[in-house]
Amino acid sequence: MSAVSPLKVLHVLDHSLPLHSGYTFRTLALLREQRKRGWDTLHLTSPKQGADTALESQVDGWTFYRTPSSAQDGLLTQMRQTAARLRQLVDQHRPDVIHAHSPVLNALPALWVGRATGVPVVYEMRASWEDAAVDHGTTTEGSLRYRVSRALESFALKRADAVTTICEGLRGDILSRGLAAEAVTVIPNAVDVESFQFGVAADPALRRELGLEGCTVLGFAGSFYKYEGLHLVIEALAALRSRHPSLRLLLVGGGPEEERLKAQVAALGVGDIVRFTGRVPHAQVARYYEQIDLLCYARLPIRLTELVTPLKPLEAMAQGRVLLASDVGGHRELIRDGHTGYLCPAGSAQEWAAGVERALAGQAQWDQIRRQGRAFVETERTWRNSVARYPEVYRRALARQGRSHAALGA
Repeated sequence: MSAVSPLKVLHVLDHSLPLHSGYTFRTLALLREQRKRGWDTLHLTSPKQGADTALESQVDGWTFYRTPSSAQDGLLTQMRQTAARLRQLVDQHRPDVIHAHSPVLNALPALWVGRATGVPVVYEMRASWEDAAVDHGTTTEGSLRYRVSRALESFALKRADAVTTICEGLRGDILSRGLAAEAVTVIPNAVDVESFQFGVAADPALRRELGLEGCTVLGFAGSFYKYEGLHLVIEALAALRSRHPSLRLLLVGGGPEEERLKAQVAALGVGDIVRFTGRVPHAQVARYYEQIDLLCYARLPIRLTELVTPLKPLEAMAQGRVLLASDVGGHRELIRDGHTGYLCPAGSAQEWAAGVERALAGQAQWDQIRRQGRAFVETERTWRNSVARYPEVYRRALARQGRSHAALGA
């Protein structure tokens, strides 16, 4: 009896390693689990990876096919370039499925090539293109560009052979565009639990270096975007310092808001109790997480945060960290208030200060909250469980094109 050939999936990505982002880390986790299933994965990045002439690169043991581009190329040209490169790879490797990941700039070329070659297309919407553009400041909600972007997104979603997304908030948005409920599968964000050590004590040498000995540390690690609401955390700290003189704030990372946040710290006179570390190597981030007693996720209430679940709270729970988060929709999907973390009303420094005080008053329950958070990710949010939803998605996509694959079963 001949062996069953592996399922071959060609992923179309916005960007990949060596760039670091939540998008990249989700991609790597999905690819690792698909490889564990015996599937053959290929990986093409769009011109958004950056101007380059290389057709292929090797990064950390992964092969990434690239789309040569110029920084001056417009969006339509970039999509044509992606489609041309994708067609080359389809002709060369004969994949069973094309799996396009957000944004829609990847989905449309995938659909063009898929229809021309008969290869089914799965579209994974990680965020809506129009809402991402609002967040980046390149358009406003309801503008002409916003409406055109939304129409393109809806066009791609309705024409894909199967659709996946990362959370229930986005699934609801997709269904509002007219798709049937059974056509959209959630592949939720998750963590590799084994890669996170639970409840590791803070490194005393690093604590001394940061000037945090004997302090209760609030903190955040990640990219400093406006929607993260870090200005509210700083304002709340200023209001709390007289009642809680041992409080400190540790901000690990950097981003567009960094200079504005530093100016706010100076204006409020809290420079002595706020630490900016700058960006640290990814391998060292866990050491800084371990310095933080209460992780702060103060995301503002906008469409993006209401619809999309972030990765960081899951990583915090896996590490046994206590967290306080604003009650936007993306956080409510992940955090059970008082059980796996704390929630407080979004968008207000006053409410945030009250949330910090509530969390501090409940320190006797922190060990239990840590254990319950870890149990949640171990049982409900592992990448193995998330990727286990793909076989049915791929079966459905293949069936739409009159195909099947023995590796997926009946």
